[in-house]
Amino acid sequence: MVTITISGTPGSGKSTVADLLEKKLGIKRIYSGMIFRETADKYKMSLEEFGKFCEENSDIDKELDNRQLEILKKGNIILEGRLAGWLAYKNKIPALKVIIDTDIETRAKRIVNREAGNVEKRKKEIIKREKSEILRYKKYYKINLKDTSIYDVVIDSGNKTPEEIADIIIEKIDR
Repeated sequence: MVTITISGTPGSGKSTVADLLEKKLGIKRIYSGMIFRETADKYKMSLEEFGKFCEENSDIDKELDNRQLEILKKGNIILEGRLAGWLAYKNKIPALKVIIDTDIETRAKRIVNREAGNVEKRKKEIIKREKSEILRYKKYYKINLKDTSIYDVVIDSGNKTPEEIADIIIEKIDR
């Protein structure tokens, strides 16, 4: 039984890598960002508006996190999400904790390729979203999102293909 958490910044490639791992390992992948997006839609808010709303309403974040915790506790899963590694760490759930990141320019270009828009606008959106997340997670959980010391694998995706990253992670599982 293998449990993997994939965390990272917007546009870092975590979804692509998690998807590849699901196919290569035959382990179900859960994307916590989709839960967040669905909840934002339910409230009829953009992601930016919903992030601001969550800054003032901790119950929503905690509800989403409790759903992720239930998933993690069952195990044999790939849980992809900003806090996935931290949730496993703080709750002493055995998991291979992976974080993926790269520079903001690369991330913004990836988001533009995936969702359209322009790079400068996307960079501003990323910065605003990251500031909101940093504030919320520090306030609610006393988590410093910049602290990567809890992760088993830290990967800069800027000069690696998703396949190379997936192979690095699989190699860590096999040890």
